[in-house]
Amino acid sequence: MTENTSAIPVLPLLINGFMSVLGCMATLKLIPAFKEHFIAARLYGMDLNKTVKKEVPESQGVISGTVFLIVLFCFIPVPFLSCFVGDQCLGFPHDEFVQLIGALLAICCMIFLGFADDVLNLRWRHKLLLPTVASLPLLMVYFTNFGNTVIVVPKPFRVLFGLHLDLGILYYVYMGMLAVFCTNAINILAGINGIESGQALFISGSIIIFNLLELSGDYRDDHVFSLYFMIPFFFTTLALLYHNWYPSSVFVGDTFCYFAGMTFAVVGILGHFSKTMLLFFIPQVINFVYSLPQLFHIIPCPRHRLPRLNPETGKLGMSYSKFKQKDLSKLGNLILKVAELLKLLEVRRGQEGDDFIECNNMTLINLVIKILGPVHERNLTVIMLIIQVLGSAVAFGIRYHLVRLFYDV
Repeated sequence: MTENTSAIPVLPLLINGFMSVLGCMATLKLIPAFKEHFIAARLYGMDLNKTVKKEVPESQGVISGTVFLIVLFCFIPVPFLSCFVGDQCLGFPHDEFVQLIGALLAICCMIFLGFADDVLNLRWRHKLLLPTVASLPLLMVYFTNFGNTVIVVPKPFRVLFGLHLDLGILYYVYMGMLAVFCTNAINILAGINGIESGQALFISGSIIIFNLLELSGDYRDDHVFSLYFMIPFFFTTLALLYHNWYPSSVFVGDTFCYFAGMTFAVVGILGHFSKTMLLFFIPQVINFVYSLPQLFHIIPCPRHRLPRLNPETGKLGMSYSKFKQKDLSKLGNLILKVAELLKLLEVRRGQEGDDFIECNNMTLINLVIKILGPVHERNLTVIMLIIQVLGSAVAFGIRYHLVRLFYDV
């Protein structure tokens, strides 16, 4: 991270905002215009939580992602206008240009691979591999432009490691894992109308607020770079959420989850605030930790873990996983008992002689339903987004107050 005392580039940011609004309007128009094309290509699904089943086009994240890329492709010359027009340029900033192009390449790769996943319905192990591959351009840009792998050690560990610690190649492993986490964290917190696009919208909004707060600081260029990406992402995602909101007329698909996650990883890594960026993923981290036993198949995991509709009440209840006692390992049994004791799981055991066990699927959405009881789908989405906002509020509290316990600020 390099200190910078230059003026805030107001004009490029205004142009970026204007182009982003145009991108929002284009996304609003293009999604319904392409609806029949996706259905004709058999890229559609059925909304399992509706009494009336109809064909809903999937993979609409590819439209918002494409518009996002077009906006930024057109925006590429804008930050460098002083070098194209007039005589104020002291030398073309090749490092900044490579950083911008490398970030776009990583996002473009992720949109392509995400769309391939939607079309080919790849296995879970591929979902871990794809973000890793797509993050390679990003890591190469970081290596060539910065190459800094030294971190400031938190106060409690300075006795052991000193003030600074060089992580070397482990830092690149961390950044690669960050890209994998961001893409899949959004993907596994899904299953109700508007949740994927909604959580991504609020995360991007939180990052934009953080960037604006930091513009008066020493590392202005890093946050300006982040704003160049986050503003178009916010507006194109806003348009996507409009169509994805209950009752959803489109599904975002894995394409959007991959695209959103990689965009967050790009600004977090190249903007040098990856730890702060992860703070805005507090609900996703909770969901990931809660889901771990099923994700690693310690407890049997069904293909779909979305809540189940009660047609009589029109409300969503918890979904359950049913399996045989003998299929559960000792570790699985221990996790099941501890989670049940902590009221994190509802476990149904069969009568004597019945070897089957049922437990609610381990997602944050099902946990909310367990705590509140059956909820209408629209209200459940609102509750989940309120949790996202509360998570961001906690993140800002940690970033600007609790951080003093660990770092000198």
